[in-house]
Amino acid sequence: MGKITARLFEKDTPVTVANFVALAQGARPTLDPKTGTLVKRRLYENITFHRVLPGMMIQSGDPTGTGSHNCGFRIRDEFLPGLRFDSPGRLAMANTGEPDSGGCQFFFTDGPVREWSDKYTIFGAVVEGMDVVSKISHARVRGDKPVDPVKLIGVTIERIGPEPVKKRKK
Repeated sequence: MGKITARLFEKDTPVTVANFVALAQGARPTLDPKTGTLVKRRLYENITFHRVLPGMMIQSGDPTGTGSHNCGFRIRDEFLPGLRFDSPGRLAMANTGEPDSGGCQFFFTDGPVREWSDKYTIFGAVVEGMDVVSKISHARVRGDKPVDPVKLIGVTIERIGPEPVKKRKK
């Protein structure tokens, strides 16, 4: 349906951004849905936006397209007071509803969803392609699944600017 460009908040949410980048580039092993073994491959290629809440959000990151894939690990939550679901275009890590249960699924919001603040790690924001997010968000659905599957062809990571300075451990 088009291209979505997001800026990642690497300085504010380093664990989540590093995880997303590693999965996009195939550097982090995930559980293969067929064999159950850990494999390294670009996770975000030719999968679907398997969950759509019209006018609210679109979700991807599950190679099975079911929303129930266990990628084999969990990452910690990174909630920051200044990062809220107060506007459309937030990029966030999905989770099971339990603390520190994010992994490989992510979503873009198509509107403010304030009640999600401090429940999901916001790790980026759409800078181009909000019309694409909205188009996908308004696709016909049966339950929360698009009637006509919408494909995520791939994720390209491009660094602009220097890496953030890492804090020294004491």
